[in-house]
Amino acid sequence: MRRYGKNPDEDDVRVRPNRKGNRPRTNIRPKHEDAAEGLVLTVDRGRLTCLIEGRTVTAMKARELGRKSAVVGDRVAVVGDLSGAKDTLARIVRVEPRTSTLRRTADDDDPFERVVVANADQLAIVTALADPEPRPRLIDRCLVAAYDAGLEPLLVLTKSDLASADALLESYGTLGVPAIVTNRDELTDGSAAEQVREALKGRMTAFVGHSGVGKTTLVNALVPERRRATGNVNAVTGRGRHTTTSALALPLPGDAGWVIDTPGVRSFGLAHIDPSRVIHAFPDLEPGTVDCPRACSHDEQDCALDQWVADGHADPARLHSLRRLLSTRERREGD
Repeated sequence: MRRYGKNPDEDDVRVRPNRKGNRPRTNIRPKHEDAAEGLVLTVDRGRLTCLIEGRTVTAMKARELGRKSAVVGDRVAVVGDLSGAKDTLARIVRVEPRTSTLRRTADDDDPFERVVVANADQLAIVTALADPEPRPRLIDRCLVAAYDAGLEPLLVLTKSDLASADALLESYGTLGVPAIVTNRDELTDGSAAEQVREALKGRMTAFVGHSGVGKTTLVNALVPERRRATGNVNAVTGRGRHTTTSALALPLPGDAGWVIDTPGVRSFGLAHIDPSRVIHAFPDLEPGTVDCPRACSHDEQDCALDQWVADGHADPARLHSLRRLLSTRERREGD
């Protein structure tokens, strides 16, 4: 042990520089006020491609974010090398508050929810009228997720040259969901893309759908300069290959909006959904819930919505549609 004289001064004290433990710990984190604003376009194995001032920059999540993750559609604060040059890497230091969050679970008994996209305005549910056959229960589940997230739904029906769209249009007409019907010839000549592009104008729209329904083919028609791989549908099982393996945000020509192509889904779990929020998508029915019993499921004997409809405040078909959607959370897709 070193001993000092009676009157030690600073020359008697030796500090070992650059040794672990010498730097005082602090909970203060840099605010990164000079960070650039970016939009997450895609995520691949921990690397995020962001759009910053018209150029794409590869970034990774900074340590200070902890377990918080960024997904496609997120608006983020980025620091570091923002040149976008090859082999450069920036850091995402902050994820800005989201205006919407579309979630799903792998199944209804899976407690782990996955964020599909952030900050979308609209959900385009793409389904084929044949090859493969329509799956109304999957459509219903996507609608419930859209309503829960506060997104406006859009139904896009493909392959109308193989089967009629009348039954599906009638089934979802009472929900007031806008629908676009296309066929393969219209995809080839570009007229289908024009119909859909008009409905996407000025919005960020996430596309979801079962594999093989033509979702990525439609996205390719909307943004031809960024074509993605497409696959064939198995003629026996009616299933297609998952040709889109990660979500990707693409700008529509002329800055007309954004489209987010997501991987094909085989199921859409709703374990995370609070059924009480679905009623918000039915403004004609919601006032009638004032007299409902506490924690009413809106499908029980004392539900006030029956009297609300009987008094002429809403169409009975609308109540039927609400109850059909609420029941999708209680029943598996194959039931």
